Amino acid sequence: MFAAYELSAGDPVAAFGAADVILEGEYRVGHQEQLYIENNAMIAVPRPDGGVTVHGSLQCPYYIHRALKRALLLDDRGAQVVQAETGGGFGGKEEYPSMIALHAALLARACGKPVRMIYDRHEDISATTKRHPAAVRYRTGVSRAGELLAQDIEVVMDGGAYCTLSPVVLSRGTLHAGGPYHCPAVRIRSRAVATNTPPNGAFRGFGAPQTEFAAEMQVNRVAEALGISPLELRRMWVYREGDTTPTGQVLRESVAGQEVLERATEAAEYEFVRERTARARAERSGSGLVPGTALSSGPARSAHGIGLALAWHGAGFTGSGEVHLASVASVELTGDGRIVVLTASTEMGQGTKTIFPQLAAQELGVPVEAVEIAPQDTAVVPDSGPTVASRTAMVVGGLVIRACRRLRAEVEGRTGTPFASSYAADAAANGPTRIDEQFEPYPGVEFDDTTYTGDAYPAFGWAAAVAEVDVDLDTGEVAVSSVVAADDLGRAIHPVLAEGQVEGGTLQAVGYATIEEIKLDDGRYLNDRLATYLIPTALDAPRITSILVEAPFSGSPHGAKGIGELPMDVGAPAVVAAIHDAVGVWIHELPATSERVLAAMAGPSARKGAA
Repeated sequence: MFAAYELSAGDPVAAFGAADVILEGEYRVGHQEQLYIENNAMIAVPRPDGGVTVHGSLQCPYYIHRALKRALLLDDRGAQVVQAETGGGFGGKEEYPSMIALHAALLARACGKPVRMIYDRHEDISATTKRHPAAVRYRTGVSRAGELLAQDIEVVMDGGAYCTLSPVVLSRGTLHAGGPYHCPAVRIRSRAVATNTPPNGAFRGFGAPQTEFAAEMQVNRVAEALGISPLELRRMWVYREGDTTPTGQVLRESVAGQEVLERATEAAEYEFVRERTARARAERSGSGLVPGTALSSGPARSAHGIGLALAWHGAGFTGSGEVHLASVASVELTGDGRIVVLTASTEMGQGTKTIFPQLAAQELGVPVEAVEIAPQDTAVVPDSGPTVASRTAMVVGGLVIRACRRLRAEVEGRTGTPFASSYAADAAANGPTRIDEQFEPYPGVEFDDTTYTGDAYPAFGWAAAVAEVDVDLDTGEVAVSSVVAADDLGRAIHPVLAEGQVEGGTLQAVGYATIEEIKLDDGRYLNDRLATYLIPTALDAPRITSILVEAPFSGSPHGAKGIGELPMDVGAPAVVAAIHDAVGVWIHELPATSERVLAAMAGPSARKGAA
């Protein structure tokens, strides 16, 4: 076993004893491949001083920097890592590039020449880490009126043959397993285990999509059991300001679960469409067609459905992670009058190189064209922490703003005039000025890593999605026609880029829900090529409506929280709920392939419901 956690609040035994209805369920999710545009690739160049410089496609330069120092016994100057343009990461270029970099560096030092190591797509899929498969068991106790009384949750994640990031993936999955719902009595137990499969690691969402899929499945099944609308049940349960989480964290601010729920369902006309799909199911049943089965004759050969999901996602590193990282971001006014932002946060298509100059320019009162961003080179930029956990805009962007405030104050203190009109003259007269800003704990945010209690995250992002699907009753094939996604990102620094993150994350979640499946035999991947591992294409993409909700977080100078992972948490459960709405059966395992949908429609529960 790689890791285990346990959370508890209240008295679950007594709460279950007082419950009128107890619903149990087990839900499973499988592997998912990141499938970034560009494969893993590294170039290692040996240096005359005995050091080595590595250029590569990567997310976290200082992860590789530390690996090179440790493995090759190098100092800070001897190990140099330079991020090349990177065509996507999604977590798959977080920890694995350290291995390729070391292999290339060892060969380069042995032969005294540069070594290029590029995985082809087959090698990349075969060898690199995937999203952790998981099995989640739920037991929920409620009153007849729908009050949530108790939750007992068990999470088991498949870490693979050896441990990469399984402990921290499991940690986040555990903390999110109860969903964005207030419950007075909770017990959550989790563990990550070793198996005879390739290792699993980071993937967009980092454990939360696995457990929140199960949480949302359970909410929808409770709503069905009680005869309550899934929307109304969520309105009753969703966290509000002042509520307490299972770790004992009091949600003091930036709690937007209600708002994203209402915005998404209103835009999608959720209740109206749900009434229409209910009438369609009744008409199919009345005509003699067994709901959701291709075994009977009838005019309707497809069924339409709508589904809802709600989620929360902790912003930044879990617990005291940000304190331990002690990230640094810098801003320099160079001797020749240039303004340069220096961070190790990497650009992978999410917009880092756009928003950092934008934040700096706004704070300094200069045009955005006047601000440059330094290359992500460990010989040049400080350690700003990894580009993961939706922390770039919130944490590192906040440090950039604070560094700019100090730079502005220093220059204006010397010149007595506004920064924008005096910085060039100040640089000419006084030479370069560099400001290093180090992360400091957010006020009032405390977490005990030993007892796993306290403020797990300084703030949470909130997301809701409403998906509509069409299910082919003959083949079981699911086509997702539309998704309305409402996401709270604190503050939208660049709305177009933020909407792009929502759209990309939503499509990735749709693939996770419907077609992305890895098959194994004796611990090896069978479909390890693009011809056999399928992802949604532009032709498969649903119509996606992005709604950006802003509930600013006061701990960040700009109020931003992060947006990259939120959409991944809600897409899959919304799609599965829509499948149920269409054909009347629950799919308990992802992906909801046509084979699984057909099997569920032909199963005992479908026939019992039809009778």
